[in-house]
Amino acid sequence: MCGIAGIVDFAGRPMDRGLLDRLCGCLAHRGPDDRGTWVHEAEGWSVGLAHTRLAVIDPAPEAHQPMLTPEGRWAIAYNGELYNYRELRERLPAPAVTSSDTEVFLRACGAWGPAALRRFDGMWAAAVVDAANRTGHISRDPIGIKPLYYAVHDRRLVFASELATLVWAVDWPLEIDTEAVACYLHLGFVPHPLTVYRRVRKLPPGHVLRFDANGAGEPERYYQLARPAGRPPEYGEACEELRRLIEAAVVRQCVADVPLGAFLSGGLDSSVVVACMAGQAGSAVRTFCIGYADHPRYDETNYARMVARHLATEHREFRLTFAEALAAVEPMLNHLGEPFADSSLLPTSLVSRHTRQHVTVALSGDGGDELFGGYWRYLGHHYLDRYRRLPPMLRRGVIEPLLRLVPDARSTRRLDRLRQVRKLLRGDAADPMDRHLAWARFLEPELATGLLGDERAGAAFGTIRQTYREPASGWCTEDVSHLDPLQRILLADLAVGLPGDMLFKVDTASMYHSLEVRVPLLSTDVVQFVSGLPLEYKIRGTTGKRILRDAFRGVLPDAVFRRRKMGFEVPVGEFLRRELRDMYASTVTPEALADLGIDAEAAAQAYDDHLHRRCDRTELLWALLVLCWWKRGG
Repeated sequence: MCGIAGIVDFAGRPMDRGLLDRLCGCLAHRGPDDRGTWVHEAEGWSVGLAHTRLAVIDPAPEAHQPMLTPEGRWAIAYNGELYNYRELRERLPAPAVTSSDTEVFLRACGAWGPAALRRFDGMWAAAVVDAANRTGHISRDPIGIKPLYYAVHDRRLVFASELATLVWAVDWPLEIDTEAVACYLHLGFVPHPLTVYRRVRKLPPGHVLRFDANGAGEPERYYQLARPAGRPPEYGEACEELRRLIEAAVVRQCVADVPLGAFLSGGLDSSVVVACMAGQAGSAVRTFCIGYADHPRYDETNYARMVARHLATEHREFRLTFAEALAAVEPMLNHLGEPFADSSLLPTSLVSRHTRQHVTVALSGDGGDELFGGYWRYLGHHYLDRYRRLPPMLRRGVIEPLLRLVPDARSTRRLDRLRQVRKLLRGDAADPMDRHLAWARFLEPELATGLLGDERAGAAFGTIRQTYREPASGWCTEDVSHLDPLQRILLADLAVGLPGDMLFKVDTASMYHSLEVRVPLLSTDVVQFVSGLPLEYKIRGTTGKRILRDAFRGVLPDAVFRRRKMGFEVPVGEFLRRELRDMYASTVTPEALADLGIDAEAAAQAYDDHLHRRCDRTELLWALLVLCWWKRGG
């Protein structure tokens, strides 16, 4: 895995080679093994590419990047892995010089143009340049596993793997996008194509942006889910096919010329991936898990240990104290180039740090919840429908008043479950997508209005609604309006929430420690197959991930299928009341909030409610701390 950056100047101004070197320095953590730059200058056209390399496939010097074809016409800066590169290499019109997937990516684009992107099975962010014809393109993988930021201004295209790196490359003032900030406070992340800056964008997953000597075009979608026509397979056949597809994806993604292992939490998704690795490995699979020495509620190492014993893996556990988690807060916040409020970034970073001491590549079960319907908010529609069947007098006269008397807290599993029930009832909207977004976002309407004002809060929610509604149709080759609303919600989460939250978190945390993480459950053939299955194959009543469970039943211990879902988290809410209290007070100041257009009195009231346990505001307060810390450093 690597880091890339580049500048395309459509006025032909000279490239600043020193700037390209500095961009490599900004991306050094993504690629500590090698770095390089390439410059091509011609009349009315100049290009500079920067690359840092984490050598995983073909670590030989011949695979150095930026890579050029022998005649010097084509150049590439590439961050990613192609899992079908050996198959594609046999189809190229000229023999390959190296054994790297980078050369296959470059030669395929040279032979087939951007249409080559549809043939790739992998994860990537890449820039390809045709120096002879003064054309090129930047692209991002179909699922959005690897990030790519870009900006077009003053006849110049600038792009980079990380937003903080891109900021170094621009020579114009960057203004904070207040709409993006409002969306961030709702969701905890800035959804693509927005970024926290007005003139900077994220390239959406499955898109390519072409350019020539005259300038850059608009992003174009090159990948769409092709839902199968005709009747779906019978459930038993679908289970067999799913297992075959996942096993094949794991085999493809175990190709590496460096040490490889897997994250193992003991949950269903990671256990499935490790089981597939163990089934084809010639030696014991190396697995890694993190737990907490201070509090058993946040520790799941016993489940991971059970699965590791069952699959005979070479297992390592890392037991952290909360003091170690707190020590990771400032370094991680300093690393973020854009506000991101998923606090599970912290433990993900810590397990990546420890894992990197033993392997260079780790497979992960990420994506299973979005793909197979594993989150509580997917099951919430079923629970809400059942709740509505109760007599109104019982609901409004007994249950809901009693719920208001229970402390809004997550200090115990029971209180946390009741907190979720209250959130479930607050999100009771007629439209299923609005209901889903009410459960997914941090802010209920009244609090959003208090913090942002009525107009800005309404505009932000309107943007979020549009962002989530469009992918359900644009991401598929067919009209999906006839699908069950929950099917469309799953598609939207795959297209927006998955790359914006989960995949961004994993990329940021792992690459901070120079660890490559691969996600076989998000192989495009697995995603295509599962997305085309009937909803009841994935969610049935109060059971999510139904087909994944049944496809691997008998392969894993029964306890894996019975256990409750655990979040990968730290007790940030308690930290904000105690250990992080001074940090919060010195960072989330009235002046900082005013600069961001956030009402300081409403924010202070939210913190006071949290401090005195009148209401749990963990997500909002953490989001405000991350945002103001970023603003102070930006």
